[in-house]
Amino acid sequence: MGSLSIWHWIVVIAVVLLLFGRGKISDLMGDVAQGIKAFKKGMQDDDKAPEKTEPVKSIDHGATPSAARTDVGSKAV
Repeated sequence: MGSLSIWHWIVVIAVVLLLFGRGKISDLMGDVAQGIKAFKKGMQDDDKAPEKTEPVKSIDHGATPSAARTDVGSKAV
């Protein structure tokens, strides 16, 4: 009794068809297919590399500062 036989599945499918009808089930399957297509398209869009890249910013450690700041850390009023 633990597993369902073929007759159980036939009865379940018949009840589902009676409740929902063929039209609603086919509409539901069409919506599922559209969702899968949209998901695949979104995954392909994520794989594409960005067309415009920004240049890499670097810091020159050997450069001397142009002006020394004297107000850093002081509490001038």
